[in-house]
Amino acid sequence: MTAEQTFPLCASTDLENGGIAVPFDVVYYGQSCRAFAVRYQGVAHAYLNRCTHVPMEMDYQPGRIFDDTGQWLLCATHGAAYQPDTGRCAGGPCRGGLVKIALSERDGVVHWHAAQHLQPVAF
Repeated sequence: MTAEQTFPLCASTDLENGGIAVPFDVVYYGQSCRAFAVRYQGVAHAYLNRCTHVPMEMDYQPGRIFDDTGQWLLCATHGAAYQPDTGRCAGGPCRGGLVKIALSERDGVVHWHAAQHLQPVAF
């Protein structure tokens, strides 16, 4: 598999600014992991659903990763805050930033891009 391969994730309209995340599964360095896609300021972004403070999923309810203002991605367990457009730590107990997953949008569909260390889950 090459870095150029893309996989359909969801309809572009499924991602609303500051809204519910769309979850998906990936294999990251040989481990199955949850990931999520969100929209922030009109642009779709995706990350591994893994807090850098303690590697656990960040959402307190499925897809609920934004804070109440829709401006920060929050780890519900420890309160670490991340910038939605870069994944960089913005405050709280985090170590570095979230693992970003490349996305693209075309013809009303959001696609995620595979990489050497990031592959689709085999069915």
